[in-house]
Amino acid sequence: MVNGFITGKHVPRRTFLRGMGATVALPFLDAMIPAGRRWSGEEIDRTRLICMEEVHGSAGSNDWGAKQHLFAPDTVGRNFSLNAENLLKPLEPFQDYLTIISNTDVRMAEAWEAAEIGGDHFRSSAVFLTQSHPRQTQGSDLYAGTSLDQLYARRYGQDTPIPSMQLCIETTDQSGGCHYNYSCAYTDSISWATPTEPLPLIRDPRVVFEMMFGAGANEEERTTRRRENQSILDWVATEVAGLKRELGMADRRRMDQFTNDIREIERRIQMVEARNTSGDPRDLPEAPVGVPDSFEEHMKLMFDLQLLAFEADLTRVFSFKWGRDGSNRIFPESGVERPIHPASHHGNNEERILEWNRLHQWRMGMLPYFLEKLQNSMEGDAHLLDKTMIVWGSPMGDGNVHNHRRCPLIAIGGANGKLQGNLHLRAPDGTPMANAMLSLLHALGLEDMTSFGDSTGAFSWSPPARLATLTNDAR
Repeated sequence: MVNGFITGKHVPRRTFLRGMGATVALPFLDAMIPAGRRWSGEEIDRTRLICMEEVHGSAGSNDWGAKQHLFAPDTVGRNFSLNAENLLKPLEPFQDYLTIISNTDVRMAEAWEAAEIGGDHFRSSAVFLTQSHPRQTQGSDLYAGTSLDQLYARRYGQDTPIPSMQLCIETTDQSGGCHYNYSCAYTDSISWATPTEPLPLIRDPRVVFEMMFGAGANEEERTTRRRENQSILDWVATEVAGLKRELGMADRRRMDQFTNDIREIERRIQMVEARNTSGDPRDLPEAPVGVPDSFEEHMKLMFDLQLLAFEADLTRVFSFKWGRDGSNRIFPESGVERPIHPASHHGNNEERILEWNRLHQWRMGMLPYFLEKLQNSMEGDAHLLDKTMIVWGSPMGDGNVHNHRRCPLIAIGGANGKLQGNLHLRAPDGTPMANAMLSLLHALGLEDMTSFGDSTGAFSWSPPARLATLTNDAR
């Protein structure tokens, strides 16, 4: 409760407004800086981490696509250029925050034994953030590795209400077996708390919202609130008003913006639920009521929920799976009529490679919405994009042949000064992606780690000077 700690004292960072089963954490306020005392700022300067997986690789991992620079730019080092067809072209406005790591391999996703041949789609997601080869099984004896996001959450996420959250866009079913004798848990999770414990993904924005804000202590309270069309903020209105009376003008504006954002997300979720229960045909009839049929609308809702969680310091760690291997979902807004999985099997036809690239480039176009939101959200004297590391990539290279070489990987954000941005680094042939992830873990503060997955050493963030002006073709 708010009463009792405002007058003559600063507002503790870990403050919650409570009422009728609702719990609303606060954004960072000037009032949280103790007057007359030194304050390290460590609580708000801890790097936020989001790991995003895209499925089926990239067109730039194909031999012809690489020569067209559909992923890796034609120069190495700083101030690279992205041609119009480059997958990352939508990120050009944020180039100063973009680090491209090209030409790394994910060999732990390859078949090790004859029985594993053909099962690339059904083990790849388990490998992405663990860089470990999963045990082939449909039983409960799962085994992969501990994922990058969970290593960070274990070290730096335990003092937040939610150590980490795992989100997805497409359906998952962790029960039972998938194809090629692999458990569906391997296909449907990218976060592993331990080598034997995959973490389930949340697809429904309503579920995410209620996890974040404790929207009712039980299902009866939640049902009552929805039936009466009450906002979560109505349950804590007295607390919000009492707090605002004790705050300065800047903090009042910050609180107004934060509560308006909460109310707007609630409104959008309610609109999705109303539309999906109207009786009109749905594009995704199997999806939960709270899941938008529109990929873009779904992505934006999930991004906005992540932003709110970071602002309130509810969690500092997200994993976000953009799709499901083998999906036949169609994205007509991309201008590509072919479903995503068949589109990845382009048969080395140049026209179809470019079609596949257009589809993935359109999906990448979702990300600037979130980056702009992070950049516009100030916390202390810096914005959240400066304080965030986003790791985006795929454990597959050329989806046409299901290989795991020359896989796409980027890092976005400032990571509190640990990432330079505006940088393209090309790894020597045969470099494990795990090397780059080990270096990312070091940048996140886990400097004591000497290995990760199949790493052979840490990856250097500084390209040799003599390579900075060479093109990929010249190499």
